[in-house]
Amino acid sequence: MTEHYDLIIKGGTVATPNGVAPADIAVTGGCIAAISAPGRTPGGAEAAEVFDAAGLHVLPGAIDTQVHFREPGNEHKEDLASGTAAAALGGIVAVFEMPNTAPSTLSAADLDDKLARARGRTWVDHAFFMGAAAENAAELGTLELLPGCCGVKIFMGASTGSLLVEDDETLFEVLKHGRRRVAVHAEDEARMRERVGIAREGGDPRFHPEWRDVETARRATERLLRLARRAGRRVHVLHVTTAEEMPLLAAHKDIATVEVTPQHLTLSAPDCYERLGTLAQMNPPIREARHREALWRAIADGVVDVIGSDHAPHTREEKAKPYPGSPSGMPGVQTLLPLLLDHMNAGRLSLARLIDLTSAGPARIYGIARKGRIAVGFDADFSIVDLKARREIAADWLAAKCGWSPFEGQRVTGWPMATVVRGRVVMREAELQDDPVGAPVEFWETLREKQDG
Repeated sequence: MTEHYDLIIKGGTVATPNGVAPADIAVTGGCIAAISAPGRTPGGAEAAEVFDAAGLHVLPGAIDTQVHFREPGNEHKEDLASGTAAAALGGIVAVFEMPNTAPSTLSAADLDDKLARARGRTWVDHAFFMGAAAENAAELGTLELLPGCCGVKIFMGASTGSLLVEDDETLFEVLKHGRRRVAVHAEDEARMRERVGIAREGGDPRFHPEWRDVETARRATERLLRLARRAGRRVHVLHVTTAEEMPLLAAHKDIATVEVTPQHLTLSAPDCYERLGTLAQMNPPIREARHREALWRAIADGVVDVIGSDHAPHTREEKAKPYPGSPSGMPGVQTLLPLLLDHMNAGRLSLARLIDLTSAGPARIYGIARKGRIAVGFDADFSIVDLKARREIAADWLAAKCGWSPFEGQRVTGWPMATVVRGRVVMREAELQDDPVGAPVEFWETLREKQDG
C-alpha cells in the first residue's frame, strides 16, 4: 500500500543520532514519520511536497535560546515578526525570547500578552522567559510551568527596575522557588557601579571591557554557583566571556551549564572597538584574544553546552550616541549559523559538536519536547545547509529592523539554504515562504505538570 506524506526531503546527507549519512526523510502531521536509505521511503515517494536536498546537509533544526525581540515597548528596533523572519533566514527553527521588554515579563498576564502577539506573526517556533524579581520570587515555581514559558531569567547585572537581582538575599529567594533550570546574566552590579567612572572618563567603547572587567564577571559567577549549590537549583550561565570563569564552571557541571555567543568566539578587543566603535559594545563585553581562545578550549573540553546569539538590536542612531550613553547589544540571530559553519570549516569544531551546541544541547538543557534531533516521532525541524557555499554577510540579506550587523562584509564558508519548521518549509534560498507558521515550543516539565494536574 502506498503511503502519502506531507513532505519528503530526499537526496540529502542527514545528521541523525546514528551518524551522518545519505537518507530520505518523510514527514506527516508536522512530525518525522520515516527515515530511510535514499530512494527507499516506505510505500514509495508520494508526498504533497518533495524537497530535493541533493548536495546539502540536513541538520536538526538549530535553536537560539537567547534573543531580545523588543516587543512590547521598543518595536522601532525589532518585533516578533521581524526577529523571527531573521531567525528563519538564518536557518533557526525556534527562539527563546528574553523578559526585559516594556513592560517586563513578570506575570502570567505578561506571558499571555506575548503569546497573543506572536500568534500568526512568527516565522519560527518560540517560547518566552519569565523575568525574576523580588516581587514575583515566591510565584516563580508556578510561573515557570506555564505553557509557552521556557523558564526563568535572572539579571544579576546590566538591567533596570525590578528585573535587577543584584543582592544575595533576593537571588537566593529566586533560586529556591521552582525546579527548572534558571538562565542567568552573571555580572556583579555593585562592582560595575563602583567602576562606572572608568567608562565615563574614558568616553570610548574600548574602555567597555575595562569597566566591566574580568573580576566583574568572575565574582558574579562565583556568587551564583555558591547560592545555586545552597538552593539545590540548576543554573545556566549565559554569554560567558572570561578565561577565569571556565574552571569555576567546569568544577560545578552537576548544577551549571554554560552558554557562549558567536560574537565572543569571533571578535576580540581592541581590534573590534577600533573597527566597529559602539557597534561592538555589548554586555558582557567583547574581550581580549586570550579570552576568545579560552572559550574555544572550553568548547573542546565539553564545558560549553550551548551557543546562543544574544540577539539584542539597537538602531544605528541609538548606537551613534557618545559612549557610555550608547546602548549595549548587537543583532545576531540571523548570523549565528553562518558564523558557526564558517568556524567548523576552519577546523575549530566538528559538525557533531556544532549540532550539539545548537540543537541537542538546547533541548537537553531546557527539556524541550520533541526537538533537537532527527528521529522518528520528533518535530520535523531541519536546518538544511550547504557546507561549502561561499557567501558574504550582506546588508540586503539582513531582516532585523536595525538594519546592520557587526559581521557585514565578512565572507563565510557554509550557509543555510532552507529552514523547515514542523514540516513546513519557511525559508528557501534566502526567501521566506508562504505565511508565518510559528507556534509555542513545548517542554517536558510543562507537559508532565499538565498530565499530573
